Amino acid sequence: MAKNDIEAVGEVAEDLNHAETRVYELAFHIDPELPQEEAKKTYQALREAAVSAGSLVAEGEPQKIPLAYTISRSEHAGRRDFDSAYFCWVAYEAAGAGHDALLETVKADTRVIRFLDLRTTKDAAKHAAEMHEFYANMPETPLEAGGDVSEVQLDAALKEAGV
Repeated sequence: MAKNDIEAVGEVAEDLNHAETRVYELAFHIDPELPQEEAKKTYQALREAAVSAGSLVAEGEPQKIPLAYTISRSEHAGRRDFDSAYFCWVAYEAAGAGHDALLETVKADTRVIRFLDLRTTKDAAKHAAEMHEFYANMPETPLEAGGDVSEVQLDAALKEAGV
């Protein structure tokens, strides 16, 4: 084996063990038929699991949204279709064992319709939180009424948000 091949094998083995901490972003959809309090409890439970796995970097609280496409899931009582969901996310830093434990927790929670877990950076996670806050605080725009937004209006909104 060439030296580069040996180094690559070592990197793969290290990656499988991933004992060092890494930053992950876990985004998930919660069952929309739950009352808002139950959706928030589900989010809080998964948030606490992320904190116990490592440390919290950023987060986005549950918000009910329409889905871009229907998600179908087979359950004991039959198939269920979802056209909306509570969307939320947490960015956290954890070592491999904590990350794996959190993923098992999410998979076991039947209130979670679908989730996505990605590796990211602290800066990207904090930027996502800032943008989430920016869009949440944006005033209603004329676009929703079929009008146009001027550059002046857009610049003013961006300055107000500190972007």
